[in-house]
Amino acid sequence: MIVLEKFNAGQLLKGIDYAYFKPNAINTKWIWTDSKINRLIENASFELGQLNSFAQLVPNIDLFIQLHITKEAVVSSKIEGTQTRFDEAFLQKDTINPERKDDWQEVQNYTLALNQAITELKTLPISSRLILKTHQALMQGVRGQAKTPGEYRKSQNWIGGRSLKDASFIPPHFQYLDELMGDLEKFIHNENLEIPMLIKAAIIHYQFETIHPFLDGNGRIGRLLITLFLIEKQVLTRPLLYLSSYFEKDTNLYYAHLMGVRKNHDMRQWIVYFLTGMVQTARQAVKTLGEIINLKTMSEKIIQEKFGKRIKSGLLLHTYLLKQPIVSIKEVQKVCNLTPKSAGDLVKAMQQNNIVQEISGNFRNRLFMYKSYLDLFNH
Repeated sequence: MIVLEKFNAGQLLKGIDYAYFKPNAINTKWIWTDSKINRLIENASFELGQLNSFAQLVPNIDLFIQLHITKEAVVSSKIEGTQTRFDEAFLQKDTINPERKDDWQEVQNYTLALNQAITELKTLPISSRLILKTHQALMQGVRGQAKTPGEYRKSQNWIGGRSLKDASFIPPHFQYLDELMGDLEKFIHNENLEIPMLIKAAIIHYQFETIHPFLDGNGRIGRLLITLFLIEKQVLTRPLLYLSSYFEKDTNLYYAHLMGVRKNHDMRQWIVYFLTGMVQTARQAVKTLGEIINLKTMSEKIIQEKFGKRIKSGLLLHTYLLKQPIVSIKEVQKVCNLTPKSAGDLVKAMQQNNIVQEISGNFRNRLFMYKSYLDLFNH
């Protein structure tokens, strides 16, 4: 049994020329006496309940999920240093500035990996198999592709600094990975512990980041695990909540709280920080969903009142824009089954009614953005 306030995170062990941190096992009963944690669990559970209830009332909720996933891909990748903007994530590869293509591809990979993992979760529980498959998708064909995609590391890694000698943190030696990942997996699925799922999610993220089982991509996989865990345990009914935006507001604070557990054994403060993020992020997700519904209703009303014979194709295009908010005339032709001229006229009507705006500045191959919709995700 672990008493949270007396938690021992692990110990430093000697390597050849360095000391690495080996975290203690977590698959055991946890107890605490801090009433603040209980209040935060209650608040976070309430806000998640509000989000789940709202999501069930929203018609065609799956239309909006893809943008939530893309936003998570952009922000989680940004924490790791990529520079892709949210709107850029919806562009085609041949329109991306050459020096930004690697960043763009990393975001696309994250989106693919997250979508794939959510689908896999229907038949495959969170496990090393699922984690490795997700990592394979995340790292394929990008800058980390040489760092064994889909495999746990077989060499020592480190965080911060240029080498093991000046690293800010050195994760456990790879000889302990099977043992530590096995303990983490048992903890995820141990239904006898009677630990609130939100506390479990906080501990899971901390432990995964501390084990750091991959040569690259650990942060993104670790943050993705939070949402996958909440979906698997049915705490979330839809993949609409991601903590990366909360962490990204102050990445130094995020990393400081993780290091606070490793150096000072302060799991309590990490959990308080994590649950506070749950409260704020769930509340923002509800607000964003409400704003999306209002915008959708308003835009559809404009189309129905002002588009005349183009109402049907206008509504069809609007629905498509909710999933793909940047389009070309060629895409509009295909989606709405229109001639080039009719597609151009439809987009012109959309522009005149401030639903889309031209963003490319080109005479040919122009691009049009549903900016007011994208802006809702940039709080």
